[in-house]
Formats: sequence, structure tokens, C-alpha cells
Amino acid sequence: MEAYLGEVLGTFLLMVLGNGVVANVILSKTKGHGSGWIVITAGWGVAVFVAVFVVAGISGAHINPAVTIGLAFAEKFTWVLVPGYIIAQMAGAFMGE
Repeated sequence: MEAYLGEVLGTFLLMVLGNGVVANVILSKTKGHGSGWIVITAGWGVAVFVAVFVVAGISGAHINPAVTIGLAFAEKFTWVLVPGYIIAQMAGAFMGE
């Protein structure tokens, strides 16, 4: 259960921080308005780093389904846990939106 909560938290953080930087660049009346794609890409990079750093010890930092499925195909993660992890990631993404 703890691993599933880690997945929810990691994906939530990814979405909040990543989408937050996009909103900062696009929305008028923000300090980052019009700052461009380099700020967005740097912000998404920081979002991935923070999400992985926070949940790596809890759940292995599978912060999106592609990582979970890829590790399962590489036989570094059991297929039995894949559906639960993906559901947890989707829940975190919906909460982060």
C-alpha cells in the first residue's frame, strides 16, 4: 500500500510542478509570462527530478506508466504489480491536474 501512495504522490508532484511552470509562462500577469520554451523545459526537468527524489525510496519512482511497463518488460519489476501502479499513477495525475 505504501508503494501505491508513493506513486500517487510522485505523479501528483510531477503534474503540479510541470503544469505550474507552463501556466506561469503562458498566463498573463505572472512574473514568468512570455519567458519561453527554455523555462518550460527547465521547469519540467526540475519537476521530474523532484518527483523522483521524493518517492524513490518509497516506490522506486515509477512516476509514469511507461517506466512501470518498461521495467516489467525488462523483468526488473513484477507484472502482478503493474495494474495497481498504473491506477495509482493515474489517480496522482488526475489530482495534480
